[in-house]
Amino acid sequence: MNATELKELQTPLKDKYREQPESAIITLKAHGNVGEGISCSVETGRALSEAGLHPATGGTGLQLCSGDMLLQALVACAGVTLKAVATAIGVEIIEGTVSAEGDLDFKGTLGVSKEAPVGFKNIRLSFNLQSNASEEQLASLRKLTERYCVVYQTLVNGVGIETNYQLS
Repeated sequence: MNATELKELQTPLKDKYREQPESAIITLKAHGNVGEGISCSVETGRALSEAGLHPATGGTGLQLCSGDMLLQALVACAGVTLKAVATAIGVEIIEGTVSAEGDLDFKGTLGVSKEAPVGFKNIRLSFNLQSNASEEQLASLRKLTERYCVVYQTLVNGVGIETNYQLS
């Protein structure tokens, strides 16, 4: 896809969202079933993924770790956003990789220490790109990718989460 094709694809959507702002509000959903042992099967829309405990908390390593899935979502979103931004501003990405790594202190997750945080302490997102981009274009690519990546912005800015428990 080139910049013209991307613009042709997105222009009608942008126009619609300007004229009908409420049409831009979309609710994404995820659904999971609590499984046998300590697991949860998550429907992704394309496949079924089974998440379980990380080996550092007693898991076998045969199931997906939710922390890994979070990092994978960040990598996927950042990679797609990077390609869209590069296409839109005319920067050629010949090839590239996106990686994320995060530090967890499992003492918090397992309740060993109340001082240890539950969740990632730090996340590092890295791009290794082969491109003909100038330093100025690379700076613009970075700024716009960070600005428009949904998962990145959610993690950086935080979001309120409302929980609801029901017995059936």
